[in-house]
Amino acid sequence: MRVPSGVPGVDFGIEAVRGSFPEELEISPLRHPIDATVRLPGSKSITNRALLVAALAEGTSRIENPLFSDDPFWLMQALVKLGFEVRVSEEGAVEVSGRGGRIPAPSADLFVGNAGTVARFLPPALALGTGPYRVDGTPRMRERPVAELVEALRALGARVDCEGGRFPIVVRGGTLRGGAELAVPGERSSQFLSGLLISAPCLPCGLTLRPAGNLVSRPYVDITVQVMRAFGAAVEEDPTRTAFRVAPTTYQPTTYHVEPDASAASYFLAAAALTGGRIRIPGLGRSSPQGDVAFADVLRRMGCRVDISKNHMSVQGPRRLRGVEADMNAISDTMMTLAAIAPFASTPTLIKNVAHTRLQETDRLSAVAAELSRLGIQVYETHDSLRIIPGKIRPAAIRTYGDHRIAMAFALVGLRVRGVRIVDPGCVTKTLPGYFELLGGLGRGG
Repeated sequence: MRVPSGVPGVDFGIEAVRGSFPEELEISPLRHPIDATVRLPGSKSITNRALLVAALAEGTSRIENPLFSDDPFWLMQALVKLGFEVRVSEEGAVEVSGRGGRIPAPSADLFVGNAGTVARFLPPALALGTGPYRVDGTPRMRERPVAELVEALRALGARVDCEGGRFPIVVRGGTLRGGAELAVPGERSSQFLSGLLISAPCLPCGLTLRPAGNLVSRPYVDITVQVMRAFGAAVEEDPTRTAFRVAPTTYQPTTYHVEPDASAASYFLAAAALTGGRIRIPGLGRSSPQGDVAFADVLRRMGCRVDISKNHMSVQGPRRLRGVEADMNAISDTMMTLAAIAPFASTPTLIKNVAHTRLQETDRLSAVAAELSRLGIQVYETHDSLRIIPGKIRPAAIRTYGDHRIAMAFALVGLRVRGVRIVDPGCVTKTLPGYFELLGGLGRGG
């Protein structure tokens, strides 16, 4: 694995961190219901958006409480290779010196691992420079779609070389056409739209973007708009929520505080639900733009007591969960969390409208179905859904497919069942390197 490097103040020991994990990790069941407060690091989704917007701003921005994990590391390394000054302060904030929409390096070879946000957000920004800029990733990233983004960039006047609609891609800038209106397909990923939105203020006449078809994971686009506005961008959404009009402007440097990661919070909220205990998550509540805070409402329907204030949330688990039917399209990163606790419910659970998860870090629908079956659970898989039948769980070694969310979700099963082992637990470094320490701390009161 290639290791990010070159950012002052950061120890980029990703390889060393992964190497500190065993090949297989057995989860210790909890002896009693949990009662803990969990303080989570910053959101990956927000961190990566703020890093790139800061690089496009005019001047130095400070990003507080960022997430330090594989994906932001790949983005920070890419920014350094592109000629931006990026440093990490002693307090753990990231300072990025932007160039007002200009890309300093005339060319660069950029490796982005398996970071979907980095791979889809960078190309529109690279089109603002000269090039060539080559973007590549892991073998799995080479299987993930990018054709829709490539076509949109070509429509704006960028020159993009791409074979078969897959990475690697080579971006060369040019005279980009501002003031255009583009329809951006969103059935496979919302990241195409977000990437174009982030760079749109830097175009000479702005840009109007219309999501085409069913836009998956819509809340992530809302996060994009929120971060853009925090740096001074003018983004208008029409009343029908079918178009985004972005005015030409220069992003302004700012100090931006990244709130805790709502996707990561889902595992700890689910742990409370699973054990009949209580979890409190400070810094995350109704004011959050992150769609995954809605996972708490799924737990409410399963019988949990949920309390959410502006910047705080807590979940108290019931004596026994009940199954639910849940459309997880908008919050699909928590689909695996629900699937992992569904076998413990009193009735079946139906997870639906998540076909796009087959195109993520792994084919998540098939992977979840396979691992539930490995645990002895009956599951019915369609092209976009899973129906999970509660039953007796047998010990098993869970394959993770290199997918951090598979590892983190299925570790929850081990809180109730002895003999559950996670293969390749080090894959959690993608978004939450300290996950297993946090999970182990639940038995000690957080």
